[in-house]
Amino acid sequence: MKVETYFLEYDNARAGTFEPLRFVPRGKLVVLGLVASKVAVLETVDGLKRRIEEASRHIDIDQLGLSPQCGFSTSASEHIGVTEEMERAKLARIVEVAREVWGT
Repeated sequence: MKVETYFLEYDNARAGTFEPLRFVPRGKLVVLGLVASKVAVLETVDGLKRRIEEASRHIDIDQLGLSPQCGFSTSASEHIGVTEEMERAKLARIVEVAREVWGT
């Protein structure tokens, strides 16, 4: 496909394993949607780093990125209880983990 970046939802077991990432060609990026936008629980740094490490067994870590599994706007329409404060905390956690894994 003529795309440079794949945004994939991997926030729960339903998404499956990271094994298909082995088919991603070099030069393509995969952004792992590991942070659940519809769950009002903040993911741990260690948990996110473990998942990234697990994914890197199938694709070079330099081809990976981190994001929420979906935009937070879907949560707003469903009234599921993810507050703006939690959204900000989740985004800050993504930045924190990304800096630890890939640097500044």
